Amino acid sequence: MTKPVTSVAAMMLVEDGKLELSAPVDTYLPELKGMRVGVERKLAATGEADIVLEKAKRPMTVRDLLRHTAGLTYPEEDSTAVHRLCRRAAFAADNTLAEFVASLAKRPLVHQPGEVWEYSWSVDVLARVVEVASGQSFDRFLRDRLFKPLGMADSGFYVPEDKLARLVDAPPGDGPATWDVGKRPKLLSGGGGLVSTAPDYLRFCQMLLNGGERDGVRILRQNTLAQMTKNSLPAGVRFASAVGAFVGPAAGASWGLGFAIRTKSAFQRGARGSRQLRMGRRLGHDVLDRSGP
Repeated sequence: MTKPVTSVAAMMLVEDGKLELSAPVDTYLPELKGMRVGVERKLAATGEADIVLEKAKRPMTVRDLLRHTAGLTYPEEDSTAVHRLCRRAAFAADNTLAEFVASLAKRPLVHQPGEVWEYSWSVDVLARVVEVASGQSFDRFLRDRLFKPLGMADSGFYVPEDKLARLVDAPPGDGPATWDVGKRPKLLSGGGGLVSTAPDYLRFCQMLLNGGERDGVRILRQNTLAQMTKNSLPAGVRFASAVGAFVGPAAGASWGLGFAIRTKSAFQRGARGSRQLRMGRRLGHDVLDRSGP
């Protein structure tokens, strides 16, 4: 649930005039300039996989990062040779966002930007863009511009010592393992690094449902939030996720700018209520449901 927070932070900078959705990401992160696309091909002689690097048809944009169409991936999304190569990226608690992004620059993209939706490290790259565009560390930007204004006193990238007694671990098997949240990590993951409480996160969600405002504090303009919560994917986009299979025609969902968007009437109340509930739970992360109660 860190991804929606990161996406809101980015859109705040868009409103500030410090970030442009259509700008190439390398405008802010020049180390990503000239990234090529890895295409897996089988060698006729041996049948083994080889990776051919192709020129990107266009650079990834900030909008691509927000909607997971940048050509990036999570390595566990597939088992191709290109995905396996991405496992060498330096995504670890003892690396900074800058170091992580620099390591990505040495790996190929898995898709042409704009052509495929695949759940990915895009939002972690977006967090680094927020740092560069704002001139602040990602945690400080969130603290000053989002958490303090909304009264989210228990949200951050680690749990201070005086609050550790309130920390509850996730149930075993409930998602990937996390690093020690009792100390500040170097990697301020925009894709999944925050620690929070239900009441804190409710304040954030209520701000979204209110059209960008809560208790007299405006975080985003209404028209900005409306832009974030409508389908942003281009016609003909291909869906290529395994872990991210909660988005796509079969799941009845598409993607906005930072959120999954429910698109099918199958999610309305009706005879298939139990199945709708299971799908709703599956869609529970990164989703803003605009279809009503």
